[in-house]
Amino acid sequence: MLVLVVLGMRVAFVAALAGLAGLICIFWQKQGYAPEAFGKALVIAVKVAGQVPHSKISAQSLSLIPAFILIGYLAYYAGLTKALFQAAKRWVGWLPGGLAVATVFATAGFATVSGASVATSAVFAKIAIPEMRKVGYNKKFAAGVVAAGGTLASLIPPSALLVIYAVIVEQDVGRLLLAGFVPGIFSAIVYAGLVVLLAIGIKDFGPAVGGYSWRERWKSIPPTLPIFLVVLLIVGFVVNPFGGDAWGTPTEGGALGAFVVFCVALVNGIQWEQLKRALLQTAKLSVMIFAIIWGVLIYVRFLGFAHLPLAFADWLGGLEYSPLAIMVCILLAYALLGMFMDAIGMMLLTLPIVFPAVIALNGGEGVTAADSTFGMNAEMCAIWFGILVVKMAEFCLITPPIGLNCFVVAGVQKDISVQDVFRGVMPFFLADAVTIGCLLAFPAVVLWLPSLVK
Repeated sequence: MLVLVVLGMRVAFVAALAGLAGLICIFWQKQGYAPEAFGKALVIAVKVAGQVPHSKISAQSLSLIPAFILIGYLAYYAGLTKALFQAAKRWVGWLPGGLAVATVFATAGFATVSGASVATSAVFAKIAIPEMRKVGYNKKFAAGVVAAGGTLASLIPPSALLVIYAVIVEQDVGRLLLAGFVPGIFSAIVYAGLVVLLAIGIKDFGPAVGGYSWRERWKSIPPTLPIFLVVLLIVGFVVNPFGGDAWGTPTEGGALGAFVVFCVALVNGIQWEQLKRALLQTAKLSVMIFAIIWGVLIYVRFLGFAHLPLAFADWLGGLEYSPLAIMVCILLAYALLGMFMDAIGMMLLTLPIVFPAVIALNGGEGVTAADSTFGMNAEMCAIWFGILVVKMAEFCLITPPIGLNCFVVAGVQKDISVQDVFRGVMPFFLADAVTIGCLLAFPAVVLWLPSLVK
């Protein structure tokens, strides 16, 4: 599998092929590797592999993914991204490196209506980079800010990666989405703080953008209100603000959010060509994600038959190191693996093995918070680990050699090379390390909001 990935074959096909080959070997082994039994083993393996995609892909929770992606594309064509950037520029542009800080907060705001990091990076590469370069920012850093800021869409709900994680590990989607809010906002603040420090420490790094009156600042708020309305709708369907049962499922909240943004786009004069483009881009990205899931689930079924997750959990639990040191090593392994794989494929291939091991490391499925290793029960441990994994997936979106966000930014701005973007994002590696360290040391940052949901 790793050889084929390195050779350039798509993860979806690599995983499906490796999974099918593994299933054939397992069923053939049960027949004693008799030559005449190979055909029977092949038939059984094909039937098992064929049943997997439909049984898993038809899960209702996965319908959130196209809804979230559609919200992001419609928000762009409705002009909400420009409104966000203008509002952020007027409110925080006076800070050192103000335009870059505004870009970080604008991408964080857009992340609340976009479930795809790639889409966020592409949108702000068109809007923010020309403005930053116009006032004197280095093109490498301007591109780096956009590429790094785009990763926030992986963590701040609605997030396609959080939905995928919830489906893989069979956890509650709503609580995981809630858990992403505080770490996502914290991550944006750390990015913004890094920009301010760089602007203070480096001469002519990035000039402040001032001259806006309070009237102009308050006037920039109303055009951004549809974004906050969508966030409230999605969160309100997960957590009833008046107590009692939730008003609906996250899927229904996502669909309603897409409808609201569609109405805003109509009011703002979206053209037929723009609407068609939004639908086609949503379909393409959704099909890509579902194809990866489809292929990797066959590989996951093979791992189940091979009992590899249980064996890995037993091995990890027997190591003579502190649980926190083991967790750090797991996250470092994700950082290394992310240099060669996309975030979705990396999560789908590793979580079926790593997740049971982490739960076992914490004390098992039935452990209470008092008796656990990390001070939380199994459900909260799953949420905490999920946020850490998705944050590592964010990190991998900007690491060479295949940091996808960097390629997207370079593709939008033709005079900026991929190498320039990779150089521009380097300071943000330190910011991500700080964020991950804080989330490891203080799990309450992740668990406070989902703990409010019974």
